[in-house]
Amino acid sequence: MKSAVENLNPTRVRLTVEVPFEELKPSLDAAYKKINQQVTVAGFRKGKIPARVIDQRFGRGAVLEEAVNDALPKFYTEAVNEGDLNPLGQPEVDITELKDGELLAFTAEVDIRPAIEIPDYSGIEVEVDAVEVSDEDVDKSVEQLRERFASTSAVERAAAEGDVVTIDLEAKVEGEVLEDGVASGVSYTVGSGELLDGIDEAVTGLEAGGTATFTSELKGGSAEGKEAEVKVDVTAVQSRELPELDDEFAQLASEFDTLEELKADSRKRLEQMKKYEQATQAQEKVLDALIALVEVPIPEKLLEDEIQTRKHNLEHHQLQQMGLDIEGYLKIQNKSAEEFDAELREQAEKGIKTQFILDELVSKEQLSVGQEELTEHLMRRAQSSGMSPDQFAQAVVEGGQVPMLVGEVARGKALAVVVEAATVKDTNGETVDLDEEDETAETVEAASEDAAEGEKADEAAGDEKPEA
Repeated sequence: MKSAVENLNPTRVRLTVEVPFEELKPSLDAAYKKINQQVTVAGFRKGKIPARVIDQRFGRGAVLEEAVNDALPKFYTEAVNEGDLNPLGQPEVDITELKDGELLAFTAEVDIRPAIEIPDYSGIEVEVDAVEVSDEDVDKSVEQLRERFASTSAVERAAAEGDVVTIDLEAKVEGEVLEDGVASGVSYTVGSGELLDGIDEAVTGLEAGGTATFTSELKGGSAEGKEAEVKVDVTAVQSRELPELDDEFAQLASEFDTLEELKADSRKRLEQMKKYEQATQAQEKVLDALIALVEVPIPEKLLEDEIQTRKHNLEHHQLQQMGLDIEGYLKIQNKSAEEFDAELREQAEKGIKTQFILDELVSKEQLSVGQEELTEHLMRRAQSSGMSPDQFAQAVVEGGQVPMLVGEVARGKALAVVVEAATVKDTNGETVDLDEEDETAETVEAASEDAAEGEKADEAAGDEKPEA
């Protein structure tokens, strides 16, 4: 077999392949055997029909077609390997010549991973938010904990801000009660703003047994976005009592003996949270800076497939779980369909570029993934998916997704190399040390997961075989 590669553009090639007819013999033999098992000819036992009889009865052309279809994937793969190519998707194959007993020639056009040159990235500099925890931040954290330990007691007076009321609701649109517009026994904290616009004003001043009507735009359900007349009945009013902020509260709400110890722990936790956020910010900014340094041509079909995959997952998984359709989502986001499509394209482009660049870095830096690293990553992914590690691992193996997980970890390690080489300073001008692996490991590995859907589409397309 002889093959040659012609570069059509940075992301597409044409393979020209010539196969001597003797190399088709195994596929010809297989074709005769297959046809033998499928047909019946009087005077011959099934499976024992001579080749010449098959040619006479069914035509040599049918045999050649079967043989070529059987042989094409093998010769295409050999040509790809000889050309040291990384194909993306299914090739477009054209048989240019088929001379019985002499030659098979064909061309195959296919998208490929582009050759990427990684420049020196040691000069990357980014600025991130400083880790600063104020006394107000600590007080707010302690106050939130205090809210969780609030107690309620029934009162015989009008509802005021901060009280917890039990209410029944009935919504009408154009005079008709909505099927999904009735709710009973709803517990609501006055002033929280967590239900409908206007409800706080409606229930304030009402005692148990009181009724009020107000107009509000519905935030969900069958009449989302429409103006509704809402009737609210207050069935109970309870006051909320917060515990005193003292050592006794600290002992009730935590393992600490004093309020000062509780506040010190809250400050420490807030600092850890802000350090994690700082590491995430650094990783994202370094990745953006790296992408800006590298020229990455993207195959148009791969980009379109990635956009459709992301849109499908958003519509049929994420939004479906939230009870929304794309129109409702766009309204909440205050975006037009054109703005949404442009944003989706930008995200898809970044995801593909991220994957291509980090995969090239994995190769350049000769990074490998150990079993322990893969197991740790699997545990984290299982936790975020809501599945047990065993269930998640089984799903990954059965779905053939182990290489995808290995790729995620490898790309995370590649980005970690770039982050380590970059200069990261906070808004106070202080150099940020990101060497604390426990704080940054999850953040760094997550960088390449945004391209996971694209990799699935890439792998699925790569599994398809060419046919004549």
